[in-house]
Amino acid sequence: MIADTLLVPEELSAREPAEQRGHGLGRDAVRLMVSRGAAEVGHHAFDELPELLTAGDVLVVNTSRTLPAAVDGRIGDGRGRGEPVVVHFSTRADRWHPAGPAVAGCWAVELRSPDGRGSSRARAGGPAGAVVRLPGGARLVLQAPVDPGSPRLWWARVAGSTGPELMRRYGRPIRYGYTDRDQPLDAYQTVFAVDSPDGGSAEMPSAARPFTAALVARLVSAGVQIAPISLYTGVASAEAFEPPYPERFAVPPTTAWLVNAARARRRAAPGDPGGRIVAVGTTAVRALESAAGPDGRVRAATGWTDLVVTPERGTRVVDGLLTGLHEPTASHLLMLEAVADGEPLRRAYAEAVERRYLWHEFGDLHLLLPS
Repeated sequence: MIADTLLVPEELSAREPAEQRGHGLGRDAVRLMVSRGAAEVGHHAFDELPELLTAGDVLVVNTSRTLPAAVDGRIGDGRGRGEPVVVHFSTRADRWHPAGPAVAGCWAVELRSPDGRGSSRARAGGPAGAVVRLPGGARLVLQAPVDPGSPRLWWARVAGSTGPELMRRYGRPIRYGYTDRDQPLDAYQTVFAVDSPDGGSAEMPSAARPFTAALVARLVSAGVQIAPISLYTGVASAEAFEPPYPERFAVPPTTAWLVNAARARRRAAPGDPGGRIVAVGTTAVRALESAAGPDGRVRAATGWTDLVVTPERGTRVVDGLLTGLHEPTASHLLMLEAVADGEPLRRAYAEAVERRYLWHEFGDLHLLLPS
């Protein structure tokens, strides 16, 4: 794995959005590394993307909006001010959840300690029954760990308000210590984000952040099709090699039709370079692959997915992936190795470090395409 060979220097963390790094820059002012199978790695500006794709290709994008999911609170026994914590609202369990009926109506939350610089650092959650006092008189009552083997995420019930109302009134976007300062919520919304009664994502589907309306228009003019899905992501501050938790997703009928038509085109004309299914972000891979049958045919689907895409499973639908640069210990890298071979991926990441590419949600992008 990449983790065995790669060390990412701290200074390669993107500390602010691209549009704040210089006068006149836009969101698309990031770099794009391109890997084509086992071929040499190429280096481009992100706004060259329309020239790197082909008419008939399908870009699958996540339309989930980002929530202001960080809310300040205090945890304690009620006899004092209590310990300050930052609550990261991760995932809301609806009437049905893979974990069972006991969590219906609960939120999976991560409790973190303020670091004194406007960000937060990891801390263990719990214990069961602990109460977090929130603004406006609301309370969060911890129930049980989401994963009995990890103290990080806990199921919790909200009293005196609702999760969406707390976030709307008192929340801010989740940020980590590698960024310089808080950003407005708009900085964490992608051009594809739409409001949904189902809520949104605790953290931005960041692979789509550099897209602008003008770039999308150029892609469409070049014959590239845009297919929406939604996957509501939880918090990304996972422990090393920690797999993703179940998440809600939806693949609409129009997207299923577009993807199946493009794949049929490729089967009918194997020499045609178009018709590739390129997922924008690992969230789009997870949603699309969750809706695909063993035959690779995509069906409209909604619900929860606990799918973990690994090199052993491979991908049934996705041909290519546009994604950010991930930490060497992130489980997302297993998904990347399902799309691209491990050795070319290691070579690409080594080049990214050598050429000073930037990591994390405001950083540069990596396009993986088949040979």
